Amino acid sequence: MLLREINEDIQAVLDRDPAAKNKLEVLLCYPGIHSVISHRIAHPLHLKGFVLLARIISQISRFFTGIEIHPGAVIGKRLFIDHGMGVVIGETAEVGDDVTIYQGATLGGTGKEKGKRHPTIGNNVVISSGAKILGPFKVGDNSKIGSGSVVLREVPPDCTVVGVPGHIVKKGNKKLKNMHQTEIDLDQVKLPDPVAEELQCLRKRIIELENKLIKLEEIIRNENV
Repeated sequence: MLLREINEDIQAVLDRDPAAKNKLEVLLCYPGIHSVISHRIAHPLHLKGFVLLARIISQISRFFTGIEIHPGAVIGKRLFIDHGMGVVIGETAEVGDDVTIYQGATLGGTGKEKGKRHPTIGNNVVISSGAKILGPFKVGDNSKIGSGSVVLREVPPDCTVVGVPGHIVKKGNKKLKNMHQTEIDLDQVKLPDPVAEELQCLRKRIIELENKLIKLEEIIRNENV
């Protein structure tokens, strides 16, 4: 069971990272894989009550990889943590299958409350670099969180979120599916920018008004002549 999960994790890297050449390279050189393997060992120990041992394993992994995954977190199949430095996944976080997380992302809480305090991430979600998802809510399947976004409320399935605080700028984004069916859309750059789009509309409106003003001035000048 464990070996099969690890093999799927390694294959996920090969499928999503064009820099990965073979399984041996991924196993030896990818800190994201090291952290996921450590978690797959630590999590069952945590569930069986060996809390301290599980935390020691997770902290050793954190020291070597720069990625902190609490042993209490629930991690699905084929998780790909790309680069990974600075990634934090909290104790009550739940991560679905075929999720991709980039460096500096945080699945965190917002206070000292007990119980469920970290987010639940659906299947086929992409969490871009530097994104912060904070609180005990769900990010729906097939959604994408833009770089640097701070998400503080639930995200429906098939949505794209950007900004601080994060807001939905696209719905019905159904490009992200199980990696065994089609390629996962990992683009972090070509996301909608509602602020830039609004500024572009304002620029066009200003140009239109300037042209009308010029024509009006010409009409007045001609009448005076």
